[in-house]
Amino acid sequence: QVQLVESGGGSEQAGGSLRLSCAAFGNTYSTVCMAWFRQAPGKEREGVAVTYTPLGVNYYADSVKGRFTISQDNAKNTLYLQMNNLKPEDTAMYYCAADYRLDGGMWYLPERFTYWGQGTQVTVSS
Repeated sequence: QVQLVESGGGSEQAGGSLRLSCAAFGNTYSTVCMAWFRQAPGKEREGVAVTYTPLGVNYYADSVKGRFTISQDNAKNTLYLQMNNLKPEDTAMYYCAADYRLDGGMWYLPERFTYWGQGTQVTVSS
């Protein structure tokens, strides 16, 4: 079992920056794939960024490329999402997700992931 706890959300003006953190507890050695998702009111949950730990490979949604960066601190069992040049359309609940499978399907699909955090709210005003 893996428990995920997000933090770092808040309110920011357009053009500003926020850094989200996701602390992992439990059998963290098994989590080879970790990602950030977001869900705005009335919309489906969408993949924002993913990192495949053993491969050192990251992928991003087109909407955040060049603005968001996903990273990990393995010593702290923590996943980060650095968000720069925020836009009002980035407003959403952000979730951390993890899985023990490298080949578990398309990274941007929520059903691909086994473990989820409770979410942290990000609000960007214009």
